[in-house]
Amino acid sequence: MTAAEQASAAPTVLVLNGPNLGRLGARTPEVYGTASLDDLTRELRTAGARLDLQVDVRQSDDEAELIGWLFEAIERRCPVVLNPAAFTHYSYALADAAVQVPEAGLPLVEVHISNPAGRERFRHRSVISAVATGTIAGFGFDSYVLALDAIARLQRR
Repeated sequence: MTAAEQASAAPTVLVLNGPNLGRLGARTPEVYGTASLDDLTRELRTAGARLDLQVDVRQSDDEAELIGWLFEAIERRCPVVLNPAAFTHYSYALADAAVQVPEAGLPLVEVHISNPAGRERFRHRSVISAVATGTIAGFGFDSYVLALDAIARLQRR
């Protein structure tokens, strides 16, 4: 099998990022670091290749677009890594869409760059955690890498 055939045979993971994450590197660097979304994308593609996963990284400030991507994941049978960002705390519409991913037998891992439980009180509640397969938070970009590793392990079961 050629490298191109192997790459096409590798399962695709959708990595979905919510509002303001397009500003990584410029937004609150003391919390989110100085690396950009492009840096994250490169890191995740490298990690994905190591784990035999195709990684499709997307970001939107639009709740409806994120919901559409969750439905796409279900249709395409893709596991999801989701950083819902501010939508974490109040988007019942996103939670209603997100729950359909594990209901379809696909992993959905909620990730956060920072640890929301260690930040402002309003960030302590997640409407996504209860519907996600699991949550990883507080490890910077490694939260995403750990999520990919978890998905790769689940895929091998």
